[in-house]
Amino acid sequence: MKMLRALTFAALIGVVMPTLGFAAAKETVVIDLVSEPSSLDPHKQWNPDSHFVYRNIFDQLLSRDDKGEIIPSIARSWAYKSDTEIVFTVRDDVTFHDGQKLTAEDVAFSINRIIDKKFASPQLSQFNKILSATASSASEVTIKTDGPYPVLLAQLVKLSIVPKHIVEKVGNDAFNLAPVGSGAYKFEKWQRGVDVVLVRNDNYWGDKGYFLRADFRAVPDAATRVANLKAGTADLAVTLDPDLAAQLEGAGGVKVLTAVTERIAYLKLNTSRPPFDDVELRRAVAQAVDRQSIIEGLLGGYDKPVSQLASPDYKGYVAGIQGLPFDPDQAKQLVQKAGAKAAEPIAFVTSPTFDQRIVQALIQQLNDVGFKINVESVDFATYLQRAQSEKTKQPAISFGRWSCACQDADGISFPLLHSSSSFSALSDPKIDALLEAARNTLDPDKRLVAYKDVATAVAKDALILPLYQAAVIYGASEKLKWSPTANESFFLNRASWSE
Repeated sequence: MKMLRALTFAALIGVVMPTLGFAAAKETVVIDLVSEPSSLDPHKQWNPDSHFVYRNIFDQLLSRDDKGEIIPSIARSWAYKSDTEIVFTVRDDVTFHDGQKLTAEDVAFSINRIIDKKFASPQLSQFNKILSATASSASEVTIKTDGPYPVLLAQLVKLSIVPKHIVEKVGNDAFNLAPVGSGAYKFEKWQRGVDVVLVRNDNYWGDKGYFLRADFRAVPDAATRVANLKAGTADLAVTLDPDLAAQLEGAGGVKVLTAVTERIAYLKLNTSRPPFDDVELRRAVAQAVDRQSIIEGLLGGYDKPVSQLASPDYKGYVAGIQGLPFDPDQAKQLVQKAGAKAAEPIAFVTSPTFDQRIVQALIQQLNDVGFKINVESVDFATYLQRAQSEKTKQPAISFGRWSCACQDADGISFPLLHSSSSFSALSDPKIDALLEAARNTLDPDKRLVAYKDVATAVAKDALILPLYQAAVIYGASEKLKWSPTANESFFLNRASWSE
C-alpha cells in the first residue's frame, strides 16, 4: 500500500512539476530604473520612471500597438458627432483590482479630474482643450472640446482610468500611496527609495502577463545597473549610454535593445530671469553648443540632431528649419559684450536620471565661451518640482528630454513654450497665439504654417535649444522577450521569458 501511494505521489509530481517548473523558472522580472517613481497617481506626473511603473497598473482609454498605431483599449470604439464632440463606447467586461466594475462614470471622472485646474496636473496643458466629459450611459462617454482638437486621440492614449469610488473615498494623497487600477498588474508595495512591486492581475480582461510579479528598483548609478544585469540580479536595465552598452555586447547572457524615440533632448533657458532674459546671451548659448560632437563622441551616433521641438516622426514637423550654427568665436564675443550680466555664476540644474556626460559636455562648451556655469544635481522629484515652479523661480538653465507619446508637435511645443504651462518659462503672446492656432484647427496645412512660425522663432531667438532626437538604450537578459518602441512604453503583458 505504501509503495502504491509512493508511486501515485511520484506520478502526480511528474504531471504537476513541469507546469510548476515553467512558472517557477521566472516568476519575478526585475527592472532597474534610474529613480523611484515620483508618483504612482497617473494624473499627478508624467516622467519615465513613474510612467514605466504605473502604465501597468492602469488601463488607458486608447492605446498604441508596437508599431505606434492607435488602437482600442478601454474604449471599444469612437465616433465624432461634430468637430468638437466625440462619443466613446466603453468596454463592459473590465473590473478594477478591488473587483468593482469599470464604467463610463470612471472614464468621465478621470478626464474631468485631469482637466480640473485645482487638481494642478502637470499634464493639464495636454488635455486643457477638453471642456467636459459626460457619461451618457454605463457604456458611453461624450467628450466636448473647445474647438477642433487634432491631437485628441493621440493625447487620450496617455489617459489612465482611475476608479472614481476609491479616489473620492480615500483622497488624492492616499490614492498615490496605494493606487488601484484595472491594468494587467496590481500594486503590491512601495518601499520608498528602494522599489515598487506589482503582481499579476489574473482577472485581466486583455492579454494576461507572463510574469507573476514585477520588481521596479531605483538604481541611480548606471554602472550598477549594468553590473546587476551581468550578475543576473536584474533582467532589464533602463537608460544606458553607448559606453555601457558596449560593455554588454561581449558579455554572455545579456543583450542590448535600442530604438530611436520621439523624445527630444533640449537645453531649457529661462527667458523670465537673468541672464537668459537677454536674447543675445541665449544666442551665445546656441552658438556655443556643438550637437554633432555630443552625438558622435558621447552618444555613439545613435541619436539624431534636431533644430526644432519635433522630429520627422511628428505631425507638425517643418523641414528646412535651421538653428544658429555652432560658432564658439561668435559666442565668446556675445558673452564678452554682455559684460557683468554674463559674469555671475549660473547653476545648471540636473538629475541622475539624465546622462551626466551630456550635462558635463554642455557645461564645458558653455564655459569655454566665457560663461561661469556650475552643476547642481538634485533627485528627480526635486528636479520636476523646480522645473514646474513659478517662471521666475525655475532654473536659469537645465537639461531635459521630452516625449508626449503622441507624435505631434503640440505635445512638446505647447507644454514647453505656452505661458499657461507649468513647464514653460516663456511668456510670449505671439508664441501663445501660434500654438493655440495650431491646436484649434483640423486643417493640417494651417497647423504646419503655425508650427513653422514657432520653430523659426525658437531657432532665431533661442527661446529653447532643441538638441537631438534621443535614442533609448536598454540592457536586458538574453532570455527576456520584449521589443522597445519609439514611444518608450513598457507593458509587462507584452513581455515574456524564454528558457
